[in-house]
Amino acid sequence: MNFSLEQLHTFVAVYENGSFSEAAVKLGKHRTTVGQVITNLEDVLAVDLFERVGRRTIPSKEAQLLYHYAKLTTAQAQAFDKMALSLSYGELESITFAYCSFMPNDVIVRIRLALEKHFPSLKVNFIIRNQRQIKQGIDDDEIHFGLVNVDERTARNSFNSTFLAYVSFGLYAATNHPLTQLRKQQVYGGLKTHRQLILKSHLEDGLGKKISLSPDIEEVDDIALLINLVQQGMGYALLPRITVHELKQVLQLSELQSDEIRDHVRFPVSLWSPHTKAALGIKKVISEAVVDYIKEIRAKDWD
Repeated sequence: MNFSLEQLHTFVAVYENGSFSEAAVKLGKHRTTVGQVITNLEDVLAVDLFERVGRRTIPSKEAQLLYHYAKLTTAQAQAFDKMALSLSYGELESITFAYCSFMPNDVIVRIRLALEKHFPSLKVNFIIRNQRQIKQGIDDDEIHFGLVNVDERTARNSFNSTFLAYVSFGLYAATNHPLTQLRKQQVYGGLKTHRQLILKSHLEDGLGKKISLSPDIEEVDDIALLINLVQQGMGYALLPRITVHELKQVLQLSELQSDEIRDHVRFPVSLWSPHTKAALGIKKVISEAVVDYIKEIRAKDWD
């Protein structure tokens, strides 16, 4: 069969947007052009891909089967294009580094110091974003590197994903909170009757069902505010043990122990970056800085 990448890109856009008009806007093309490209692809494949019902575009069973492969092919083509273009450019002058809000400040500082040592002229801009925003930013060439709390290493990605380590979380409450006065066998029941504070980025990353224990939940966008509220007795929260360890001299927090929750919650941390030559050296330095930091933490025998 003789079909083009343009046809596959158009097919994916129509499938994901559910509309020829919206796909045309995304692709920067006229709706008539998009319709003609799909018609030509249907002729090549000898199958109907979409049913036009008024303003709705409904994918056929054949389209549902082909979508995965079309998405994979277009993502790999995009990665190839970025890598090919990067070969003609020199080193990056500046980068935007995004990370999820739960990441400890000490990790980010380690990354910056490592980059300063190996790339002294590199300008680094740090921003906090959730996983979805980081993925979109990399696809749009607005974010160069992302440290995320979900490990996605699927070949469908148009960017590189490297698993680095697991970050351990524990349940914490203020030292004078009623939960800290309960016996281990009572704590789990107590968690269901007290207010739970949850970092908003965890909910945005689809982790709500995994970490929600109480029907009384409040969202907090900033981890520093979250820790402060917990310390003031406003509720309990799942906090990165690395962060609590860093601030243990000034925080009045107690880790809650329960017979029903024997193991710490552990989230995988991955480094996302584009498939470009210029990113390879920087990625290596960032990866080593994070892994070395995690090793130091584990050597202290508390993670």
